[in-house]
Amino acid sequence: MFDLIPRKHYEDTFKKMLKAMNEFFDEPFDSLLGNEPHSFRTDIIEKDDAYYVEAELPGFTKDDIQVEIENNYLTIRAKREEKNEAKDENRRFIRQERRYGEYVRRFYVDNINEQDIKAKLENGVLKLEIPKYQPEKSKKKQIPIE
Repeated sequence: MFDLIPRKHYEDTFKKMLKAMNEFFDEPFDSLLGNEPHSFRTDIIEKDDAYYVEAELPGFTKDDIQVEIENNYLTIRAKREEKNEAKDENRRFIRQERRYGEYVRRFYVDNINEQDIKAKLENGVLKLEIPKYQPEKSKKKQIPIE
């Protein structure tokens, strides 16, 4: 009469469904298609004194990349223009996989020292060092009594 489903199986299925829904809303439609056409892979590492960001941007030069911080949002923008080569009537693409356009990632960052952020592009990987804000420790001060 009743279908019995073991509790463990039900929980696993429910977790998988929640994960799929989270992925769907985090990356709209891209997770369903299996690609992210206007994004790039990024690793973010936290240490005691700083955050470290590594973004894969192969084929870009430092002139193609902008890194900005505004209202606690770190924005990494890379733009690749399509080359306008002279038209060749005898040439046609069989397959064109290189992508052109603008690629953008934004991250919310809080309690950082904006003035000391360092960026370096090395072998197609943009590396950012974002120091955490370290409040000055108050010094001991003697208060005179009147």
